[in-house]
Amino acid sequence: MIKPFVPQLVYIEPRALEYRLGVQLKQKFENMGLEIRETTSHNQVRNIPGDNDLQKYRNAKSTLVVGVRKTLKFDSSKPSAEYAIPFATGCMGHCHYCYLQTTMGSKPYIRTYVNVEEILDQAQKYMEERAPQITRFEASCTSDIVGIDHLTHTLKHAIEYFGQSDLGRLRFVTKFHHVDHLLDAEHNGRTRFRFSVNADYVIKYFEPGTSPLDMRIEAAKKVAEAGYPLGFIVAPIYIHEGWQEGYRELFEKLDAALPQSARDDITFEMIQHRFTKPAKRVIEKNYPKTKLEMNEEERRYKWGRYGIGKYIYSKEEEHALRESLESDIDRFFPNAKIEYFT
Repeated sequence: MIKPFVPQLVYIEPRALEYRLGVQLKQKFENMGLEIRETTSHNQVRNIPGDNDLQKYRNAKSTLVVGVRKTLKFDSSKPSAEYAIPFATGCMGHCHYCYLQTTMGSKPYIRTYVNVEEILDQAQKYMEERAPQITRFEASCTSDIVGIDHLTHTLKHAIEYFGQSDLGRLRFVTKFHHVDHLLDAEHNGRTRFRFSVNADYVIKYFEPGTSPLDMRIEAAKKVAEAGYPLGFIVAPIYIHEGWQEGYRELFEKLDAALPQSARDDITFEMIQHRFTKPAKRVIEKNYPKTKLEMNEEERRYKWGRYGIGKYIYSKEEEHALRESLESDIDRFFPNAKIEYFT
């Protein structure tokens, strides 16, 4: 049973206490009896305990930093959305393949930002710039925000904010089932709630610290019954022994659980497993016993942005993966929108 995340250690930036949410979180964590330290900046957290790099990495993943988001220029989030909306950074999950390991580097701790109104005001400016077009905001580019929202309720606030917006839409994805506090949010159908799902083999060996598949599916059912538009990310699609049966079982479980009301507006985003050489080095350092297959000689090299290419499956393997998964989805969810990314 994966319990809701509780940090072992909390750092608070002094400026965070100039915001009501910062004060509320400090009081909450004091009442929970957690150790609270001060840090000059959420980017400068030092002295995370541990005798070696591996211990420090593990401890950082259970450390929460309460800070102020200074950079209010939103990154692009194509093709998922027009912009990434930055409510949080970092994740308490231990997914071996996760790209956050390389993008966050030496700062794997979790950050939540308390200047939520300023972030939403900036989102409003972006919406007005693009009016009358709809502007989509992705809230989980650099975090699994659902994993901390039972503590902060930032996401719930944002869902209700976009619920009143004619020009904006919110979307995010999670591997956690702790969604009950979001079910009564006044979303008005303007937030797409997505779950990251995978074959049991992938979850068992490569996604420690996240909710089991059955609990994610149960949460997805609750979310659908609460009227949210629903989506699923199947990522990484990973070739393993029995992969066809593993993925078919996944879609069978989804089909058995999801209400009819969710099926006319449901999305599937599929992303095949890929890795870069820098990512492979970091993964093997952070998870030295991983079973994740990362043999460059068995992969196809694809040039990427900024000169860093990635290793993906061969064209034959990609074709087999795509054909198998898309036929399964068509069988169980014929009205679904399907996107496939390499």
